[in-house]
Amino acid sequence: MSQIDRAASELREMDDLAMKVSPIHSLHPLVKLLVTAAYIVCTASFPKYDLSGLFPMILYPALIFPMSGIPVSVCLRKFRAVIPLLAVVGCFDLFLDRRTVFSLGNIPVTAGMVSFTVFFLKGILCLTASFLLVATTTLDRLCAALRMLGLPSALVTLFLLTFRYVSVMIDELYAMNTAYLLRAPGQKGIHYSVWGSFLGQLLLRSMDRAAELYESMQLRGFDGDMRYAGCSQFSLHDIILTAVSVGAIVFLRLVNFSRLLGGLFV
Repeated sequence: MSQIDRAASELREMDDLAMKVSPIHSLHPLVKLLVTAAYIVCTASFPKYDLSGLFPMILYPALIFPMSGIPVSVCLRKFRAVIPLLAVVGCFDLFLDRRTVFSLGNIPVTAGMVSFTVFFLKGILCLTASFLLVATTTLDRLCAALRMLGLPSALVTLFLLTFRYVSVMIDELYAMNTAYLLRAPGQKGIHYSVWGSFLGQLLLRSMDRAAELYESMQLRGFDGDMRYAGCSQFSLHDIILTAVSVGAIVFLRLVNFSRLLGGLFV
């Protein structure tokens, strides 16, 4: 499978995941958006050495994955390019902060090791929360939640159309790549000498396709504001669920649950 086919397949995969049926998928999108935002803010706010306090935040994805039916393997596959980047950025603390804070047997554990683990874990947890939001909420419902929060219509429409146009651009790129390979049999990839003209043609074709799409939208009554379907009003049940979920996340942030639980047994 080529890189273009793989990119198109991954986009379709995210849409398929968001269309599944589960208790998490059926929640109001604004509930999921607010809870995810609270989780990311609380997770990112942990001090760099507070590993014991951060560890209970794993409960959130540990509950959402089985309840939503989203395979953990899909999440890890999406992060295959981000995980090494997190490791590279965080590894500098291993060399800059070499103070020994405790020992595991005869193995000294430095403050740099702790801060690296905290940084890496915070990055993975925040990315996982974002992935679960997108994988359990269709883009239309997510944009409807953003409008309910009061974001400008132009900004939300731009976000929606940009995301949707990625698939259109991939189709154009696939057609151009296929035409090139048919004219250059046996050649691996696109020769660097035609990269400039190839990108120029892609830009022109994309602009033409975008103009056609915009004219089609105008013929169907588009006036600059999108009408999002399938998003009900924010009910009292949704307010209570949001308050309880955010309260639980804030509790895990303010109270060192690991130390509290450990104190009950020691």
